[in-house]
Amino acid sequence: MNDRAKNWLSLGNQQQNWDIEGVVRELRNARLDWRKTHGRTRELGGREFPSREALHDIVEALSGVLFPMRLGPPDLNESSEDFYVGHTLAQALDALVKQLQLELSYSARLQGLSDAKSEQNAVIIARGLAAELPRLRRILDADVHAAYVGDPAARSVDEVLLCYPGITAILYHRLAHYLYRAGATLVARIIAEIAHSDTGIDIHPGAQIGKGFFIDHGTGVVIGETAIIGERVRLYQAVTLGAKRFTSDADGKLEKGQPRHPIVEDDVVIYAGATLLGRITIGQGATIGGNVWLTRDVLPGSHITQANSQNITGTPQATR
Repeated sequence: MNDRAKNWLSLGNQQQNWDIEGVVRELRNARLDWRKTHGRTRELGGREFPSREALHDIVEALSGVLFPMRLGPPDLNESSEDFYVGHTLAQALDALVKQLQLELSYSARLQGLSDAKSEQNAVIIARGLAAELPRLRRILDADVHAAYVGDPAARSVDEVLLCYPGITAILYHRLAHYLYRAGATLVARIIAEIAHSDTGIDIHPGAQIGKGFFIDHGTGVVIGETAIIGERVRLYQAVTLGAKRFTSDADGKLEKGQPRHPIVEDDVVIYAGATLLGRITIGQGATIGGNVWLTRDVLPGSHITQANSQNITGTPQATR
């Protein structure tokens, strides 16, 4: 401990008798014990994991790149739009590579592999995301349009993009989903949790979501890792697309990555508070009423309410 730190600790002890030095020592011992137990005794000399704060800045920058005149800086004008996009994108990608490299290096060490190619692989992933941005912009345009036409309170697409938490959540998700599929699962998960904290909408980055997706209000929506959602689907607040049960291996450990969340086909509407669990299929054009609890398939075009959700037979008579 250097002299400056000792002086600071001594001052704290003199003022309030906090025993700061003792607490710092015991916290260090706790950290060392945990690292020894988990085989983390290698001296890294720096941060080992991606930074939530850095990724928050990166995603905000990429949001501005995608929608410069709405989500970019307040003094931007169209004459300098391309310059801003290019400059901001270059900075964001450079920063993203550093965060990706941290994850890839960490993952390689856990597997006992060399991390010599982590920077090269990080650049490949970041370059792929950059190339994907024009396609993502067009998909997000469809999401914004779906929110505008689906909500009578929306006065313009600009209002939707600037004000609707569902749009923020799906924007972050589409970036995170690309990174998740590219192998940067931790970075993707952190981005998803940033969106969750900012909007109250919890979308796992593994979820597959078609274009024209609209979450109205949004608070409390949960979408699991293996959920598959078609095009032009609309959800309301507190909808859950979750797992019914978790399979275990012979040793009793949970099996990871198994399909366990719903498949929602095109043009489905799911109203507030509905809970859909397990690998069930909600057929195209179905409507699921508020507070319905579903663990069985729903036929295309069905209208399911609390009154009939317990009597789904898998026949057209299930439609009301």
